[in-house]
This record gives sequence, C-alpha cells and structure tokens, in this order.
Amino acid sequence: MKKRHEQKLVILSMLMLLALNIPLLLLFDSSKPLFGFPIVYIYIFSAWLFSIAITYLIIKRYYE
Repeated sequence: MKKRHEQKLVILSMLMLLALNIPLLLLFDSSKPLFGFPIVYIYIFSAWLFSIAITYLIIKRYYE
C-alpha cells in the first residue's frame, strides 16, 4: 500500500476520533427518538458503519 493511501486511513481515523468525541456526541443527545431509537445511537452506529465502508473501499481498491 502506498504512503498516500495509508495517509487516507490515518485521516479517516482522526475524523472518527473527532466524530465520536463527547462535544459532538452531545449535539445529537436529545430525548426524541427516531424510529424508536435515540438519535445519539443512530449517529454513533451510522458514523461507525461509514468508517467501516470507507476503510473497506480504500483497502480493497489500493491494496498491493
């Protein structure tokens, strides 16, 4: 894997660190459920799923 593709994974890791940090999580902490689930849970799992998908695409496309 080339250095620039490794850098993409590092940037993704930093973005996920920021996305799952407590100040940003508190923005989505509300008492109103969406489809029966708290909004903060939907945010956490969708961010997690997004990071897994992007990581898979980077590794699948650029792994040498």
